[in-house]
Amino acid sequence: MNQILNSEIKYLPGVGPKRAELLEKELNIKTFRDLMYFFPFRYIDRSKIYSISELLPTSSYVQIRGHIMQVKIMMSRGRAGGEAEGSRAAAASYGNSGRKGGGRRLVAYMRDATGTVELVFFKGISYIQKILKPDSEFIAFGKPAVFNGKITMVHPELTPPSAEILYEGSTQMGVYPSTEKLRNNGLGNKVVSKLVRTLLDKCADDLAETLPGDIIARKDLLGLRESLINIHFPVNNTLLSRAQYRLKFEELFYLQLSLLKQRNVRMRSEDGIVMKKVGPAFNKCYESLDFPLTGAQKRVIKEMRSDMCSGRQMNRLLQGDVGSGKTVVAVLLALLAVDNGYQACIMAPTEVLAQQHFSSISKLIKPAGVTVGLLTGSTKKKERDVLLEELVSGRMQILIGTHALIEDRVKFKNLGFAVIDEQHRFGVEQRGRLWNKESNETGDDSGGTGFTVGSDAPAGAESYRRLVPHVLVMTATPIPRTLAMTVFGDLDVSVLDKLPPGRKPITTVHMYDNQSGKLFDFMKGQIKQGRQIFVVYPLITESEKMDYKNLEEGYDVISEVFKAPEYVTTVVHGRQKPADKEFGMKLFASGKADIMVSTSVIEVGVDVPNASVMIIESAERFGLSQLHQLRGRVGRGSDKSYCVLVTGYKLSEEGRKRIEMMCETQDGFRLAEADMKMRGPGDMEGTAQSGLAFDLHIANLALDSSILENARHTAMHVLDSDPLLSGPASVILRRELETLRNYGKEPVDYGRIS
Repeated sequence: MNQILNSEIKYLPGVGPKRAELLEKELNIKTFRDLMYFFPFRYIDRSKIYSISELLPTSSYVQIRGHIMQVKIMMSRGRAGGEAEGSRAAAASYGNSGRKGGGRRLVAYMRDATGTVELVFFKGISYIQKILKPDSEFIAFGKPAVFNGKITMVHPELTPPSAEILYEGSTQMGVYPSTEKLRNNGLGNKVVSKLVRTLLDKCADDLAETLPGDIIARKDLLGLRESLINIHFPVNNTLLSRAQYRLKFEELFYLQLSLLKQRNVRMRSEDGIVMKKVGPAFNKCYESLDFPLTGAQKRVIKEMRSDMCSGRQMNRLLQGDVGSGKTVVAVLLALLAVDNGYQACIMAPTEVLAQQHFSSISKLIKPAGVTVGLLTGSTKKKERDVLLEELVSGRMQILIGTHALIEDRVKFKNLGFAVIDEQHRFGVEQRGRLWNKESNETGDDSGGTGFTVGSDAPAGAESYRRLVPHVLVMTATPIPRTLAMTVFGDLDVSVLDKLPPGRKPITTVHMYDNQSGKLFDFMKGQIKQGRQIFVVYPLITESEKMDYKNLEEGYDVISEVFKAPEYVTTVVHGRQKPADKEFGMKLFASGKADIMVSTSVIEVGVDVPNASVMIIESAERFGLSQLHQLRGRVGRGSDKSYCVLVTGYKLSEEGRKRIEMMCETQDGFRLAEADMKMRGPGDMEGTAQSGLAFDLHIANLALDSSILENARHTAMHVLDSDPLLSGPASVILRRELETLRNYGKEPVDYGRIS
């Protein structure tokens, strides 16, 4: 695309420094390009001129054309024009209270051949009075209303018939995202439309095409110039639809092309350690399991073992619903690495989860005779020093830990396999630092990791240009396929879609908050049977803006109903000191507390098989994926488990749908798809934290899955014939990826952890 689009927005006629500052602050519009790709979110048909007699108070925004017959300035207090409470209310709604002239309004009477309408203005009166001269003709655009039995338009847009407000035969006017600050400073929708039109007049004829001609022809896409004109000023609905499709396709195509090309580059420059041997560590652990693996577990182990034998680095995302057995899969693969002479590590997001992994994994691998260690922030210095020495020497074969694993002094002798559990809790940079953990005894100064040619790789390991550890990232937050293809577009995805046999379904019920007596009786019955209970609140302290129950009030009520010493209640939330939070979690995990009152901080990191009840207060406050994650904290033992969703009676339609879906299904993938459609991908719990590391101006991952599939297949087809985009046919593609990179819009390579 030509360089003029990189110009600062202040240089566009009609903008200037003051408006430029506002546009940047409010809408992040800094350049011509930003404005060009700032698209309307809806459109208003401006093709029809209505007669005044056709106006109805139920009408949407319409335009009329007529002559100004009379203009009056009226005061709110007085009899002229029938001013009353409605007039003062209308004035107040326009923010006039306390302003100079706030009690005045201007009323202009417009007439056409069919009747008369009052145009009412509470702001900008002096300016409007200057332009509305008797017998002048205007087009008025606004929403009809009724006041004192008369049809009025409050603050309509006024345009002389000779002033063209649209563009080259356009019939619709785009409505752009805006803010109150912009509107109050004269940058309303009409002004933004004019600025866009000025930009198109200046640049449209010189826009360089951003997609290769063969793709445009093969996919029957509209050209770039025509697409940008029709996205801002549609000539008709057909061209608007084609423009939207073209721009969505292009956006998703370059997103996928970038991710897949990054993968190609990595696969050509980095080779995975070949792990063909299935030895005693794997076999002894597998044979000693006291439960059979599910078909899904066997399938994903086979997929990953194939990766680990291929000579390519494995970069795989393992999605598994809560309780699907991801940990066992990770342990068996770690033992494959050990059997082939390499070390493995597992990084968890919380200390409690790391300790639980250490406890359960130690039992699992005991028959294999493999050494396993735990490194967290609370590991004592003496233990830490011993552990780090064993790690560098290679005597420590599997290390489990938290963020402590990425500290600079933590070095492995020969890390070959790493697992990042609950990947959405770690940033890309944090995950990447795991791969700089070699002891580097060979003097390799490449700055890379793994073994290079001539290094002291373990006996039997083949020599490569650069050997890198295999990567497995795991999540218990099911990610919709479209989102996984985009956020993790260059990772292979494995899915554990079956629960282990014998795992009992969780009974999910909906209760209203005035049924607390019934709920407390149920809780006491469960505790009497030896069970433990989670009670989760969305807020820590009371909020004036939200009437949701809060944790502090809830804890007081529960402590009063479940009195000590008969009952023990602990409290855990995100504002506690880490030591206090860990203490509360350990008290509950050890079985010493009957009830844990907490915020959603326990969504990840507490595995208490004896906990059989999850009560979620103000459940309407949570998204579907988060509700599902919280529900997954119970049902981990052999006892019948329950999830109780407590809400108020006043539920939004969306909130009601979420509660109904939770009671209807335990399929995390189905819930995740529904959640993304309701809330959008950037708001989804578990994905918002990893972040969409790219901007989508027009595409919607929840709604445009078919376009995404098409774009991904097209990108794969391009890369099949030119993997690095180095050929002459890829000039446009290289240029556009470079533009995205320079402009900070190229997606982060989530797979590039090495």
